[in-house]
Amino acid sequence: MGQMTARTPSASATSVRVSSRISGFTYAIRNIVAEARNVEAAGMRVRYLNIGDPIAFGFSTPPHLIEAVARAMRDGHNGYTASIGILEAREAVAADYTRRGMPVSPDRVVLTSGTSEGIELALGALADEGDEVLVPVPTYPLYTAVLAKLGARAVYYRLDPANGWQPDLDDIRRRISGATRALVVIDPNNPTGAVYPESTRRALLEIGSRHNVPILADEVYGELGYDGPIAPMASLDPDAPVISFSSLSKAYLAPGWRAGWLAVGRHPRMNDLLGAIRKLADGRLCSPGPMQHAITAALTSDRSHQQAFIAALKERAEVSLSRLNAIDGMTCVKPASAFYAMPKVALPPGVTDEDYIMALLRATGVLCVYGSGFGLPAEDGFFRVVFLASPAELHDIYDLIAGFTPRFVAEAGAGRQVHGVSGGR
Repeated sequence: MGQMTARTPSASATSVRVSSRISGFTYAIRNIVAEARNVEAAGMRVRYLNIGDPIAFGFSTPPHLIEAVARAMRDGHNGYTASIGILEAREAVAADYTRRGMPVSPDRVVLTSGTSEGIELALGALADEGDEVLVPVPTYPLYTAVLAKLGARAVYYRLDPANGWQPDLDDIRRRISGATRALVVIDPNNPTGAVYPESTRRALLEIGSRHNVPILADEVYGELGYDGPIAPMASLDPDAPVISFSSLSKAYLAPGWRAGWLAVGRHPRMNDLLGAIRKLADGRLCSPGPMQHAITAALTSDRSHQQAFIAALKERAEVSLSRLNAIDGMTCVKPASAFYAMPKVALPPGVTDEDYIMALLRATGVLCVYGSGFGLPAEDGFFRVVFLASPAELHDIYDLIAGFTPRFVAEAGAGRQVHGVSGGR
């Protein structure tokens, strides 16, 4: 046979076609990191306040959870598990929900690769192409990204900053239609840090029950309320059509383990949906096996680390609120849980929140996420801050924001180049 020669790809070769759904798939929390890398390459230190990862800011996973995973590995639990997860961990999840007022059996619990996979499984089981799902605005962008992938449509309902970022119940009622397949409720809320009062939660449950629309209750921050744990929504009505989601990521300081779960409400009308979720779970085999053993350890033993963590978060929230509200032209609603704040800067006409955030990054190295990445109007000037850094570092960061913001607003308002205040990249 003659010698084979390598073929050089034709310069005119047509690019491989990608799905049209990708054009609607955005995830601002990570998308802006590329510009942060450019800033770092130019020699500036970047303060990453874009992702809520406690480990990146010096908080540590409780040792007994690490030992539970290590023991599982040593004992040979390194193969596939049942697609819905090991029974021991599902029993622990079910017992914890039941103790907190949402009676549920282990066969209605599915272990997932973090809350994110649970949300994707539920939406995949609920929404066909063209269907609608009500999501709050500001929203957590995973929901809109998954819906774009499914070809379903996100219908935004309003959270009111003048009312502590509470849901606008009348707006939700107006937006429910025959095409609505689910109502997303994030409480405690990311990105605002809000916690909803019982009256609001009961009204949301009543809307779901009346229209037979399941509520996707994203409750991953439920144990991080500054004034005490937040009970599951379904504790107010265990027969309401609710799927609750949570994980070890936040309250148990293990975000990289991807150890999460969902619990489907007990009412028989949810049985077909549970079956569909379990079928989709079969298709991805299982969530990470050794980490499932940490779920049992987390929910059945020592949780004392949470007291210190919540105290640290509360201190950081107070620093953030006082410093942000002291900046001329900036306002911020008080958070009540988690480690997020959603301040608003008064921008000149024609200037967007992304303009402000990118200029802030290039000028100071402070990386936040612009509000339009969470579905808010770009001209409104909202942005999200992750306040997990130490109080001393937060003061340094807010000094930078305070020094930058009036200069940016003045120069942008005078009609200069929006990014001109930074001196370029």
